[in-house]
Amino acid sequence: MFDFEFNEEQKMLREMVRDFTETEIKPVAHRIDEEERIPPELIHKIRDLGILGAVFPAEYGGGGVGEVGYCIIQEEIARGCLSTATFIGAHQSIGTNAIYLGGSEELRKKYVIPLAEGKMIGAFALTEALAGSDSFNLRTRAHKEGDEWVLNGEKLWITNGGIADIVSVFARTERGITGFVVETKMPGYLAGPPEKKMGIKGSVTNAITLDNVRVPATNMIGEDGRGFVVAMKTLDAGRLGLGAACMGASKELLERSAKYAKERKQFDVPIAQFQAIQFMLAEMTTMIYAMESMVYRTAARYDAGKNVSREAAIVKLYCSEALGEVADMAVQIHGGMGYSRELPIERFYRDARINRIFEGTNEIQKVVIARDILKRNGSMRQS
Repeated sequence: MFDFEFNEEQKMLREMVRDFTETEIKPVAHRIDEEERIPPELIHKIRDLGILGAVFPAEYGGGGVGEVGYCIIQEEIARGCLSTATFIGAHQSIGTNAIYLGGSEELRKKYVIPLAEGKMIGAFALTEALAGSDSFNLRTRAHKEGDEWVLNGEKLWITNGGIADIVSVFARTERGITGFVVETKMPGYLAGPPEKKMGIKGSVTNAITLDNVRVPATNMIGEDGRGFVVAMKTLDAGRLGLGAACMGASKELLERSAKYAKERKQFDVPIAQFQAIQFMLAEMTTMIYAMESMVYRTAARYDAGKNVSREAAIVKLYCSEALGEVADMAVQIHGGMGYSRELPIERFYRDARINRIFEGTNEIQKVVIARDILKRNGSMRQS
């Protein structure tokens, strides 16, 4: 497991998504940022490529590529546009995956299949005004009336909230936190206007209001009062995909920086000859190697059925911090051009910052890691 190499199918998957990113995403990435939306025609092309549910088994409409394959997809997509990678992650890795991980067979067949096939778009709704890092402190309520659950509350910062067909919503019942599949066409579901953000502007983020939304009892995700466990398991996978996206963006920034350093001249020589520039390129390369190692090692463990909660937190923490450093050095290498919207470096710099906040802040990742290692009495041995 630890002497990891990609098989031929995974290599073919990488080439397919890389070609798609080069021909379909990179040419419109600036437009996505400027217009603050992903063009519907691009979403249709992503659906037709078959990667909106690639992580799931074929019996549920997916491609059966597992978490390793999903990380490959996110790595390559992020080299072109982090907004697009965020859209895919919210739809597949958390929105749909919550139903797959915790839902009944009936619920999987009803929703996971059309979501995986891209016939529906998914979202994940956990965060609230008083329940960000303190995700257990939910105020959204659900009470049962006959064969239905009635949901009331407000969720904040919901990626895809305004474009989704299906949302995995977590609310508090008498027994505790519980997950529900909410169709956005249900009466009482309302998405607010898109948030104006510093980065990943093409990824639509909304507050959503649930005003007496009636959900069939069969739409409960798992057991009543067990939704927090489902949400946390879902976020483990989400953090791996986020780490892969950070790695892909970092690789793109490194390649662009090395190329620019060989072309840009100062004092009649390429700046690549200056030790200061070489050291930055070396630091970027070192961080990318560490990202790649931990992302795919952890994804392989996930596919093997191991508990990777601690490792996923490590991946999220390290990769998001490393991308921030890589992006900063890329701007420095490019100088004034790195600060200009003429080149994509500036966009990557803005897009990088959110990764230290969503999918659980990095401070929370440190809490997860510390609690686990103290529980193990300092042991790093893995089961």
